Amino acid sequence: SSGGRIERWAARSEQTAARAAQPPDLCLRNLRSDMEKVVLVTGANSGIGLALCERLLTEDSQLRLCLACRNSQRAEAARAALLTSHSGARVDLLHLDVGSVLSVLSAAQEIKARYNRLDFLYLNAGIMPNPAVDIRAFFTGFFSRNIINMFATAEGLLTQQDRPNSDGLQEVFATNLFGHFLLIRELEPLLCQPGHTSRLIWTSSSNARRSAFSIEDIQHRKGKEPYSSSKYASDLLSLALNRHKNNQGLFSSVTCPGLVMTNLTYGILPSYLWTLIMPIMWLIRIFTNTFTLTPYNGAEALHHLFFQKPESLDPRAKYHSLTSGFGNNYTETRQMDVDDEMSEVFFSKLLQLEKVVRSKQSQRTAEDKANQQYDHHAE
Repeated sequence: SSGGRIERWAARSEQTAARAAQPPDLCLRNLRSDMEKVVLVTGANSGIGLALCERLLTEDSQLRLCLACRNSQRAEAARAALLTSHSGARVDLLHLDVGSVLSVLSAAQEIKARYNRLDFLYLNAGIMPNPAVDIRAFFTGFFSRNIINMFATAEGLLTQQDRPNSDGLQEVFATNLFGHFLLIRELEPLLCQPGHTSRLIWTSSSNARRSAFSIEDIQHRKGKEPYSSSKYASDLLSLALNRHKNNQGLFSSVTCPGLVMTNLTYGILPSYLWTLIMPIMWLIRIFTNTFTLTPYNGAEALHHLFFQKPESLDPRAKYHSLTSGFGNNYTETRQMDVDDEMSEVFFSKLLQLEKVVRSKQSQRTAEDKANQQYDHHAE
C-alpha cells in the first residue's frame, strides 16, 4: 500500500539522518566493524599459534584478532609483542583452558557477548604431557634409513603418561580434542550464520596415526599414545563436521606443521640430545621437506588456508607445512587415512559424551549454588 511505502521511506530517511549525524570517526569505526574479519586462535601465546598471529597481521592489518590462552600473563606478553610490530592492530585477549569444561563454557559466553561474527577459529592449542622416548628405538632409528620418517612421525618413538582431569576426562583427549569440540558446539550461533561462511582450521600432526586410535576407546584410557590418538581424532572430527555443517556455511580443514622446535617439542628429549642432533637435523632438511623447524615455517599451512576459498578445499586432505632445503616455505595436500563410517560413529560418540559432560556440569553448578546458599544462611 502507499501508506506502507511512505512508512518504509520515512524509516530509511531516519536511518540515513542518524548515520549522517554520527561523528566521522564513529562512521569509520562502524564501517570497519562490518568489513573486518574476526579471527580467534587457541594456544596463541607462543610457538606456532603466535607465529600464525604475526603472519596474519602482517597480511591483513584490518583483522580483529583474539588470542585465546590458558596463561594470562604469557598472553599479555604475546599481545604486547604483536602490538610492537603492528601498533594499529586490534588484538583481544580471552582466558581459555580448553582442557576444562567450565572454562570452555565461560569463554564461549564471553565470545558471543563480544563478537557478532566469527570468520576463523584456529584450533591450535594442544599438550603432550610427560613424553617418554624409547632411547634404544631413537638411536636405532637415528643410524638407519628410517631416520627421516622417525623424526617426521615419531612412530615407535614416543609414549606419554596421561591421566584423568577434574572433569573425569583424559587430559590429552580433553585438551587436544574434546574442549575444542565443545567450543565449536557452543559457538555454532556465530559459526553457522545464514549467508555467512566460517572456517575451522585444526593444527593436527603427522603423528596422527590410525593404529593409535580405537573407536571403542576414544579417550585412549588404555593406550600409551594419547597424543597420536587425539590428533587422529581431530582428523576424523573435521571430516564429520564438513559432512554435517557445510550446508550451514561452516567448513573445517586440517593442517600439519611439520617438525617444529617449540616448547612442546623441546620437552620430548633431554637438552643434551637436542644439542647433539640439531646440526644434523638442519643438514637432513636438504633431503626432506617436513623439517620446518621454526614456528614461522610451521605456520605456513595455517596461513595458506586463510586465503583459500573453503568450497575449493578437499575435506579428506591434510594441508602440510613444508620447507625446502633452501628455506622456501610451501603447502602440500596429502590424503588423510580416514573413512566416513568411522568418522560418523566417532561424531555420534562425541555428541553422547557432550550430553554426559553437560549434565555433570549442570549438577555441579547446582550443588555449588546450594552450598553457597547454605553458607550464607549459616552466617
